[in-house]
Amino acid sequence: MQLLDLQSNVKLFEIALDRENIMTTLTTKYTLPEYFEREVRSETKNEYIDGEIVPMTGGTPNHNTLVVNLLSLLYAALQEYPYRVFVTDQRLWIPNKRVATYPDLMVVAEPIAYQEGRKDTLINPILIVEVLSPSTAGYDRGDKFAAYRTICTFSEYLLVAQDRMYVEYFQRQGDRWISSTYENETTLSLMEMKAKISTTAIYNKINFDLETEELEEEINKNL
Repeated sequence: MQLLDLQSNVKLFEIALDRENIMTTLTTKYTLPEYFEREVRSETKNEYIDGEIVPMTGGTPNHNTLVVNLLSLLYAALQEYPYRVFVTDQRLWIPNKRVATYPDLMVVAEPIAYQEGRKDTLINPILIVEVLSPSTAGYDRGDKFAAYRTICTFSEYLLVAQDRMYVEYFQRQGDRWISSTYENETTLSLMEMKAKISTTAIYNKINFDLETEELEEEINKNL
């Protein structure tokens, strides 16, 4: 009987220890230098949100195709002008919100401005593009967009749907942001850079039937 009681107590202690470890993990706060140190060694990308390190999800084939299409279109449109185009692996620091993140694509005016003390993290995008997925759409439209809006150089924002030909375009006009939507085959104009890109080119080689299956799988994983 004493042996059973001892085993029970050990088991309860192990459960309590596991819970404590989980709570510690959930509530751990990191300094920005600690985040950078971890991120350099990490095999996956993580966001830094005011002390918390948040893993970023991977993209689907259609997601990656959309990013490549947009990169190609913007690079071709801007190569003779003083802009640089960056994609997924380029980190952005948002000082007013203490957020470090990796936009799907961003355009930066030259000269490039870096976070103080670093040469791998930018701070001066003028255009940011995010390709939407079920797990990130709310964040991209909400808190993430709010954080982006605190960047003084940031003036244009594109949200690109994966499941249909649908692009949301936001443009800063003074203290306001004006939104437009583009559906079907049309051309959208990026006012800051005076560039035009067609939705047909953005969605080149996108299989919407495949995307529906991939999005359903992603939704099921998150249930």
